[in-house]
Amino acid sequence: MSGQAAHTGGHQGTRPSTNGSNAGAVSVPQQRATDGSINVGNGGQVPGGMSQPHLNGIVLEYLSKKGYNRTEATLRMESANQDVDGRPIHTRVEESGGLKYAKAFDLFKNWVEGNLEIYKPDLRRLLWPVFVYSFLDLVSDFYPREAKNFFDNFGTSFENEHKGDLRTFQAVALPEHVTTNELSRIYHSQRYRVTLSQTAFYNLIQFLESKETEGGAVVIGIIQTRLNVVTVDRTGDDQFSLARLLERARHTEDFPAEDEGIPGHNPGSANIDRNAGMTVLTKLKLGKVTLDPEARQDVLADLEEEDKWNPPAAGQPTLVDSFEQRIKREESEEVPGKTELPPRPPPLARDVAMEVQKVKENRDRFQILGRTGGVGPGVSVTMFTFHNTNDSITCLDFSKDYLLIAAGTDMHYIRVWSIDGSPLPGPPQPDGQESRPSASHRLIGHSGPVYAVSFAPATASSINQNLTKCKHLLSSSADRSVRLWSLDAWACLVVYRGHDGPVWDVTWAPHGHYFLTGSYDRTARLWSTDRVDYLRLFVGHDRDVDHVCFHPNDTYIFTGSSDKMVRMWLTSNGYPVRMFTGHAGNITALTCSPDGKILASADDSGTIILWDLTAGKLLKRMRGHSKGGIWSLTWSVESTVVVSGGADGTVRIWDVQLANDAGGQGKSIGEGVAGQKIDGTTQVSNVAGAGGKKKTKEVVVTSDQISAFPTKKSSVYKVMFTQQNLVLAGGAYIP
Repeated sequence: MSGQAAHTGGHQGTRPSTNGSNAGAVSVPQQRATDGSINVGNGGQVPGGMSQPHLNGIVLEYLSKKGYNRTEATLRMESANQDVDGRPIHTRVEESGGLKYAKAFDLFKNWVEGNLEIYKPDLRRLLWPVFVYSFLDLVSDFYPREAKNFFDNFGTSFENEHKGDLRTFQAVALPEHVTTNELSRIYHSQRYRVTLSQTAFYNLIQFLESKETEGGAVVIGIIQTRLNVVTVDRTGDDQFSLARLLERARHTEDFPAEDEGIPGHNPGSANIDRNAGMTVLTKLKLGKVTLDPEARQDVLADLEEEDKWNPPAAGQPTLVDSFEQRIKREESEEVPGKTELPPRPPPLARDVAMEVQKVKENRDRFQILGRTGGVGPGVSVTMFTFHNTNDSITCLDFSKDYLLIAAGTDMHYIRVWSIDGSPLPGPPQPDGQESRPSASHRLIGHSGPVYAVSFAPATASSINQNLTKCKHLLSSSADRSVRLWSLDAWACLVVYRGHDGPVWDVTWAPHGHYFLTGSYDRTARLWSTDRVDYLRLFVGHDRDVDHVCFHPNDTYIFTGSSDKMVRMWLTSNGYPVRMFTGHAGNITALTCSPDGKILASADDSGTIILWDLTAGKLLKRMRGHSKGGIWSLTWSVESTVVVSGGADGTVRIWDVQLANDAGGQGKSIGEGVAGQKIDGTTQVSNVAGAGGKKKTKEVVVTSDQISAFPTKKSSVYKVMFTQQNLVLAGGAYIP
């Protein structure tokens, strides 16, 4: 072969020589393969039936004679990794283009599922982030077909835990979607935190390194660049002790751990600095705020007067003794200073009368103690059911003096009834005459559905009910506003505007004057009744702030969001002090215990989680509600019992102090039929349905459920413990 190699027909491509000269350049027809490599056309054959290896030999001989040593070396290296048809032979998985992620993930998943049972629950926590980042990398590298196949083949195994996220990721198909899609952007821009025992992590790395060419290098790359893996010594953390690992190995978890997720953070901490270390929890002051000296003297004087005219029964302490014992207990706790509290108006006669009534109710209450002989404490529930609502009621609330109940509707108005059915006085008339009482009152003013209503703090009183009764109501709406209503004039007093979307929730501070809102605009805002503008803005959630609540001492506030996280903030300056992750669904209810030490949160997957505020960690999960959402939570006065109500039409009683089985896994039983009480001793056959004719859906119930009270197709919108430990519940009958 002399001169130049002849060009073959078809589309031409030229490979220039390395030294820049065009002499001796070899041109062969090329085409782009699906895996990104370049193949010679005509099935590896050149005209005349010459095979590709034969042609390469001729070209190499020619290059050697001409002295093109560098070009010859390059061609020899390329020819060594080609098959007989000239296609490249991939010796490493990462060389196979878009298929590398599927091969690597399949290798990784099979190893995890075949691992020792004690390590499998921990290692499974890595599957979701590796799946997500593999999918996003495929989309970013513009492998749409491979990305779709990868998602379809492996995504179904995550439906129980990440159903909502999978639905969002289905819309991600192009590289620009990775940055414009909200969920993809969050994952793409931040590291996913996972905590593993050291033994499990070392076994993982050893396996991946041994399978480096078969896909291990791909998984290692994702772990190094996209994950924040925290290893924990098994002997130094009870969560990873051998006994706990064996217990978890016997159950299949379908929820994330509280220290797992986006963004990387320390458990419970709102500090997202990855270099901050483990001791970054802000010290909290959770004690109750005591009365100022002047107000305390007024309360003591009124209590002495009450003891004089109504002496206590035999064996019962006086009101003064009860009050002083409470003061001593509160003074022994660490309480926030005046600079850490939001300013309060000076106490009035109403505040003193309310404090006196609280002392009386606290002494005379029905005490809910711990379990006795394995039997949970008896709790009574009074259910108020609304009929003929046409599914228009969106929210409910009971007044703290137990006289009124308010319902917000999707028809833009609020209706208020008296709890005992007595007629309500009408608004004052201009001529001074009394208006005729009516069974209920409508409050009209919103231009959109009403999503939350909240009565101002009040107390019942047998001495002067007018002094301590509830006088105001707050409501929030889709019209982006919050309204303050007078319950004497039955009219709107103030309209508060500031949110950039529907206001999902509103609640009063425990001592009044301030209130808190959460909105579609991903913010929570603190307001005071005497100003039309908000005082503080709380920003940090990635999605809507759906629920808000105050700490009992007003020093902190809590926000729950559709991003499945709960955050705790300082009221005085808006600084974040805690962040709790572990829910598998959107947050649907929040409430803090009266002693200020535990937070209860619920989600739409039917799970209640208790959080230790001081340690910033999950205490336990409680399960029993079926899916649809737990819409309301309430605590007993002693902070020993939680009551929940939700879309499944049940009111459930939970023991806070009892450790449940298997870390919240529970056991499956059938749902209770209408009107049937379910408790911890009920057998499966008793709740499986009438006569076994109709198969009921099974739900998971943990052992800390004391009892459950099913309704007749009435979703429970609100539950509330009174100061004497009676539970009020409200809902709407939906046939």
